[in-house]
Amino acid sequence: MSWRLASRLSVITLAILVVIIVTVIQQKQSQHVQTASTAATSPSGLQGTDLGGTPAPNFQLTDQYGKPVSLAQFHGKPVVVTFLYTHCPDVCPLTAENLHTTLQQMGSDAKNVAIIAVSTDPKRDTTAEALKFSTEHNMQAYWHFLTGTQKELSPIWSSYSIYAQQMQQKVNHSTALYLIDKQGKERVYMGDDFKPAQMAANLQQLLKEK
Repeated sequence: MSWRLASRLSVITLAILVVIIVTVIQQKQSQHVQTASTAATSPSGLQGTDLGGTPAPNFQLTDQYGKPVSLAQFHGKPVVVTFLYTHCPDVCPLTAENLHTTLQQMGSDAKNVAIIAVSTDPKRDTTAEALKFSTEHNMQAYWHFLTGTQKELSPIWSSYSIYAQQMQQKVNHSTALYLIDKQGKERVYMGDDFKPAQMAANLQQLLKEK
């Protein structure tokens, strides 16, 4: 092998190594940013994106048992408000499972918090479907899955900056979990990649507040 060929091979090998190193660094930075989006701590010490303590918009719909439920009726309790639909194939079932795990981790304190899931699919999310979905994910006795008409749901989506649009058999919608304190104020936003331990810690902290 001539020295020229050897030199060229060395340069090519070095270039490949540089590309690999840069790719690995970029992947780690991307993972760090994604993790930070959920793990970020607000000034109050809560994990998530700080919402400034603005009053949460009230609403009233019908839950999986056909009973009228409003956000205002849970004044005095920390509340998690999320937006789901019963025919969701991926994110919504995972969110429900993670919320169930959150409540399990909280033990006896779980009864002192409220969880509300607001439908993003008015055409298919009937009361019966809401109960079926809730039962499948062991949440039938632990949350209120609220359904309604397009006319009833649209203003709620808008007030919580939620995008929801029917796309054939799926609904393209924003994924969000709002944590509201005992005084009815929005405290932090968490994405669907939240960890049950993070949510449990946030709710425990809100429970301690007056």
